[in-house]
Amino acid sequence: MRAHWLEQRQAELLPVEYFHVVFTVPQQIAAIAYQNKAVVYGMLFRATAETLRAVAANPKLLGAEIGFIAILHTWGQNLLHHPHLHCVVPGGGIAPDGQRWIACRPGFFLPVRVLSRLFRRRFMTQLREAFDRQELHFFNALAELQDARAFARYLAPVSRAEWVVYAKPPFGGPKRVLEYLGRYTHRVAIANSRLVDFANGQVAFQWKDYRHESRHKVMRLDAHEFIRRFLLHVLPPGFQRIRHYGLLANRHRANKLAQCRQVLHAPTPTPARVDEPTDYRERYQQLTGVSLRDCPKCRRGQMICIETIPPAHRSRGPPCTGL
Repeated sequence: MRAHWLEQRQAELLPVEYFHVVFTVPQQIAAIAYQNKAVVYGMLFRATAETLRAVAANPKLLGAEIGFIAILHTWGQNLLHHPHLHCVVPGGGIAPDGQRWIACRPGFFLPVRVLSRLFRRRFMTQLREAFDRQELHFFNALAELQDARAFARYLAPVSRAEWVVYAKPPFGGPKRVLEYLGRYTHRVAIANSRLVDFANGQVAFQWKDYRHESRHKVMRLDAHEFIRRFLLHVLPPGFQRIRHYGLLANRHRANKLAQCRQVLHAPTPTPARVDEPTDYRERYQQLTGVSLRDCPKCRRGQMICIETIPPAHRSRGPPCTGL
């Protein structure tokens, strides 16, 4: 599925610089989000999309219609609840007259301070409106927030704080965008490669401590706590964690991308041949340059399938009580 999704994204890449912008909510908001996942995660997508499109449309900043992919992550390296959106954005957009491409400055997309403050204002407005519509529910330590005055007091310091919007250095070309998407779109809270050991009822896993110069460390958690943290990131049924906006919105993506290529004088990509089926691992390597056959431990040898073990058939008899 990931290889097929990447193949579709490859056909949408434009010959421009791409940027990676991350929108994060404060921990006080994350606590509300955990008890109201569908409402607040949806709000995170809407506020982010409105912010990026509004700031980009400002003629003093860019003055163009942009498009982007937004990907929800709810975890940090330590598996605690940390909702944030990763946005992959082409460095420019279509002018209001639709006749030219407006590129952002090389290496610079949009001012993060402007993005941060507008994002905070739009998100907080939507949060208060959701409260007024009684769409938010609070339990346990947050139960008192059902009262309007308590809710207002809780939000007061958050409304004044600086929210984190982080613009990473631009990707090294469209191919790097695809490599990033291949690593971070279809994934869960922790990759198997980070699991180190399970012994004495504890799970050991690798994590990166960003507060201490991104040092690689090993964390050990009781199995129940590890499972609890993992389950923090289960999304509501049917919730879409990858969404497309602006020029890349589903309803007019094909037409808008054709318009982008026209004003960029870029050729239309050749569609993949459907009469030559390939193994999904080969297709993934073609798309990303990364081999799924490489040994995840040494990165030098290759994994070879020796045997496929069929699933065991469950016995319908009484459970085995032997030693």
